Amino acid sequence: MASIPCTFQILSTSSKPIIPLPSFPKLTSSKFLGTQNSLSWSRPSKIGPSNGSRTQCWFRFGKNGVDAEGAGIYGSQKRDDFDKDDVEQYFNYMGMLAVEGTYDKMEALLNQDIHPVDILLMLAASEGDKPKIEELLRAGATYDVKDADGRTAIDRAINEEIKDFILSFSVQKA
Repeated sequence: MASIPCTFQILSTSSKPIIPLPSFPKLTSSKFLGTQNSLSWSRPSKIGPSNGSRTQCWFRFGKNGVDAEGAGIYGSQKRDDFDKDDVEQYFNYMGMLAVEGTYDKMEALLNQDIHPVDILLMLAASEGDKPKIEELLRAGATYDVKDADGRTAIDRAINEEIKDFILSFSVQKA
């Protein structure tokens, strides 16, 4: 079962103001931070063991506490759930911006009439990122979409192992 046990402490906060803050800008109200919506006082929040009140809970992911995929955390996205922001986030996450120095490569792909999930597959193949490749293929990415240079995800694959992985996964899916 995919569950995370945790313990929470239920604490009360003091209503006695302890720190005058006349020089700070107006604070927003926050029961979590223990602040008042005024210029003059701030209450501390007591986080930690103080009064001994405890509760236990378990987070169950998905139907009947199954796995991450069943819970919709991993593998639940479909083709149209991916967008240009996902491409940019992956580009940054994989350090491609640091290597390339600009977004030119990413923007060139985005400016073509290629679906973002297929762009992501091309990028993941060029990085050899098997978990991402699997996620994208499950979501409906197609490996035979060509970029402006006529290259597919298979052509961009970092090595033969990744090419075989993409092709074998596509055969299994069919």
